[in-house]
Amino acid sequence: MCVSTMKKLLPLFLFSILFSTTQCATKTENEDTSDDNLIWSDEFDGDFIDTTKWKFETGDHGWGNNEWQDYQPQGSDNVEVKDGTLRITARKTGAGQRVGDYTSSRINSRESFLYGRIEIRAKMPEYKGPGIWPALWMLGENIDEIGWPLCGEIDLMEYISSKPDSVLMTIHSEANNHMNGTQLSSGFVSLPTIEEEFNVFGLLWEEERLIFYVNGPEQVLLTINRPEDFNQENWPFDKPHYFLMNIAVGGNLGGLEGVDDSIFPATMEVDYVRVYALD
Repeated sequence: MCVSTMKKLLPLFLFSILFSTTQCATKTENEDTSDDNLIWSDEFDGDFIDTTKWKFETGDHGWGNNEWQDYQPQGSDNVEVKDGTLRITARKTGAGQRVGDYTSSRINSRESFLYGRIEIRAKMPEYKGPGIWPALWMLGENIDEIGWPLCGEIDLMEYISSKPDSVLMTIHSEANNHMNGTQLSSGFVSLPTIEEEFNVFGLLWEEERLIFYVNGPEQVLLTINRPEDFNQENWPFDKPHYFLMNIAVGGNLGGLEGVDDSIFPATMEVDYVRVYALD
């Protein structure tokens, strides 16, 4: 597996962020890239999804964001492992422009994680027009007990095809989430060739801060520090979270400029998911 070329990252705009946050390219102390620190990974080198590591979520109920896709179970033509990558494909299967006329996949890790250095190397679908919303993200494993957003959400990467060549990194909590417009986010940051090349989307998840980066810890896009008076509502990031990878169609964010039915099929490729322990 080759290493992506570093790219210059230019902010397009930045949200106003509560707590202490930083958008700058700085070196961090916990930058051990040794394989000795690797505690979990999927390299997608086989011919099938490893169902001891991943499970499927299915359905077409909008997923809280008015999305149009119907997530399919294992065995569909929406997901495969081929030539060393996981491939998730959104397809138009009906007349279009309504819920259920599109299919896709959403897979979740069976294991949850707390703290560490996380890296996902991925390539977004070829740009053809607006309407898709791929994401690499995490949810608190206690979501079934306490619900969202109290459980916490960490978005390592969101891509909106109506905003090509850019990436978005965000966290959500009960105190700060997109439902009330207070999410803590990088804003859309320019990442040229995100649709043509693989990039590494990373997170240094420490006890007192979250550091988001692309193509190496020296390319920091967003740092969010734990508030002094922290609790479940404003800092659920002291509890385990699990991975999710999916492509949504339309929705409150992905469908801001409509859904162009000519863009399908649209495939996101994931080279690997890796979790390293921090020193």
